[in-house]
Amino acid sequence: MRSALHNWQLFAIAVLVWGTTWHAIVYQLAHTSPAFGVALRFGAAGAAVLAWCAWRGEQLRFSAPEHARLALQGAFMYSVSYLCIYHAERFVPSGLVAVGYSASPLLLGVVAWALWRTPLTRRFLFGGVLCLAGVVLIFWPELAQMTRGTQALRGAAFTASAVLLSAVGSLIASRNKGAGLPFWPALGYGMLYSSAVSWLFVVGDGQVMAWPASLSWWLSWAYLSIFGSVLAFACYLTLQQRLGPGAASTVGTATPVIALLVSTAFEGYRPGLVSVLGILLAVVGNLLILGARVSSAASPAAE
Repeated sequence: MRSALHNWQLFAIAVLVWGTTWHAIVYQLAHTSPAFGVALRFGAAGAAVLAWCAWRGEQLRFSAPEHARLALQGAFMYSVSYLCIYHAERFVPSGLVAVGYSASPLLLGVVAWALWRTPLTRRFLFGGVLCLAGVVLIFWPELAQMTRGTQALRGAAFTASAVLLSAVGSLIASRNKGAGLPFWPALGYGMLYSSAVSWLFVVGDGQVMAWPASLSWWLSWAYLSIFGSVLAFACYLTLQQRLGPGAASTVGTATPVIALLVSTAFEGYRPGLVSVLGILLAVVGNLLILGARVSSAASPAAE
């Protein structure tokens, strides 16, 4: 695949879309279980991607070991990690989940360095720390109001699990690219496999598979499936192929800033001085990590 978009454009699209999906998930949780919503979301997204591949005439046949790689990517990156995200938002404010994802750049960067000796500079580490500190400041008033009850502990556990599982999925996707698996078919099959794994959770938990009648559920499902899954992941994974898993994961650090703006517009949130300072730190941290890599992309790389 050859993308006509520059790195900063891919970054902006992924951040803008994913920054609004935190709010869209709320409408899903109001009417169905997390597993049901995740299964339908990625099932539709995977089907749409593979239909696009078939229309373009791309190769859709893979060997059994290659399908195993795709299933592994889908299980971690789109299924169990998102199940944890949905469950986390049942117990704690969405801001806390966003704060957890601000640790993704540091986590992925350090793991990639440990496994494959991917370059890890002081600038990257400093930028990641600034991002983490900035997002914590943004949501500090929300975090300060949390109790130490069971609900908060469950939410924190699901958040930490989501970050770790998503990091594993990102690393698997990076290795799949290195193994020569084509971009779009890998994305489509991975999402279909994630849907199958999520359906196992639905059946295993004995959940009632009643189709929701709410218009808000279906509108949010369509947005999460096409924009939040197909478009955003296509941009993110393309960025990951160009910059590496560590730098690309700064998308997960910047999305809380958009989530904050959405809360301000639709939920009556009014940021204070501490939150404004956090926004500035997060922006500076992202600029440090992406830095010259984004600004020097005079022409898009061939994927």
